[in-house]
Amino acid sequence: MSAFDLIALGIGAVIGTGIFILPGTVAATKAGPGIIISFIVAAIVCSTAAMCYAEFASALPVAGSAYSYGNLVFGEIIGWILGWALILEYVLAVAAVSSAWGAYFQSFLAGFHIGFPKAISGPFMPSQGTYGNLIAIIIVILISWMLNQGMRSSVRLNNIIVVVKIGIILLFIVVGLFYIKPSNWHPFLPFGWHSHQGGVLGGAAAVFFAYLGFDAVSSSAAEVKNPKKNMPIGIIGTLIVATILYVGVSIVLTGMVSYTKLNVSDPVAFALQFVHLNWVAGIISLGALAGMFTMMVTMIYSSSRLIYSIGRDGLLPKFLGKLDKKGSPRNSMITITIIIAFMGGFVPLEQLTNLVNIGTLIAFLFVSFGIIPLRRNKEIQNHHGYQVPWYPVLPIVSGFLCMLMLSQLQAETWIASGIWFAFGLVLYFSYGIRHSQLGQNS
Repeated sequence: MSAFDLIALGIGAVIGTGIFILPGTVAATKAGPGIIISFIVAAIVCSTAAMCYAEFASALPVAGSAYSYGNLVFGEIIGWILGWALILEYVLAVAAVSSAWGAYFQSFLAGFHIGFPKAISGPFMPSQGTYGNLIAIIIVILISWMLNQGMRSSVRLNNIIVVVKIGIILLFIVVGLFYIKPSNWHPFLPFGWHSHQGGVLGGAAAVFFAYLGFDAVSSSAAEVKNPKKNMPIGIIGTLIVATILYVGVSIVLTGMVSYTKLNVSDPVAFALQFVHLNWVAGIISLGALAGMFTMMVTMIYSSSRLIYSIGRDGLLPKFLGKLDKKGSPRNSMITITIIIAFMGGFVPLEQLTNLVNIGTLIAFLFVSFGIIPLRRNKEIQNHHGYQVPWYPVLPIVSGFLCMLMLSQLQAETWIASGIWFAFGLVLYFSYGIRHSQLGQNS
């Protein structure tokens, strides 16, 4: 793959739900129009972590991303914790996107005056009259079925959808510019820089979810021409393009509609309907559906491979590490599909995105600090590969920035993830440590 293919791959994964949903909901609940700055802050934190990922990908071009890196640099238990954090990140990311996909699909149907029963159109919240999101469950099952048929989403198809997706986002920015009312940007920082509701920093921790997926670029290191040059271009290029698009959408969205009205599940389509541009809203909904679809395909594919590699190492039950006759990990795919469909169908979107962020930030934290033992490891040679500049200052700064973002997450997010990691440690000490292939080999 060339640097262009890498950037297209990265944008395919990164620009999904983030751009069509988070600028609205986070502006309404945490940052106001200051969401524009939140996206820039999140991008800076991501870019430092991204350089650390690029060095790992260059030194260790293996599958499994942070799980494999952690195993090799810190040992099995940290590797397991990172694998467990990545499962949280991937599974909940797809669940969150499937739930958002359901909301956009309904607004698309509404354009044709096709209604959908409220009871099966949202998370399990009997007080709101919703008992499960049927569309979210169906789309997850459909994608898994497609992947099980051996459908490889090719680089070319991905590139075409990425170009279409960027075209649709630019259409929103250009059309929306004519409907901006500067009065909507006052006050610009209604929640301040840092407040109990979030502020700009809390907003940055929340929109972190929007940059997920650039680590998918790092795990493709083995198939890249001249990785020393192209990996950093691919990773940093993805972040620059994504940041420009996110900031553009945030400026236009908060300029068209007061941030107080944007706490809806499809804010970009809502803003266009608000100014009576229903035809553009229809196109945007189609673009959002296509964008989220490619992101779910990538994430379901990655998460099934991650669970397969942990099962193959013996840390999860053996049947998850088995391949079928076609050579694909069907058991891990079926298991992951059931979990994602349940989460996407019944858990509210905000809880999902917050938990994804904590999983991601923990992985970033260890990858950042992991550069130091990686450089000291005499067995891993990376003389001709990419190396993080300003070592050891930049990896340490990256680690501390991740800690700053973690400190901005809400208490209930910490409690829920604490339960998840406690369960993971119980699983490791009761099952993984006894069945580990690595332990037996050593």
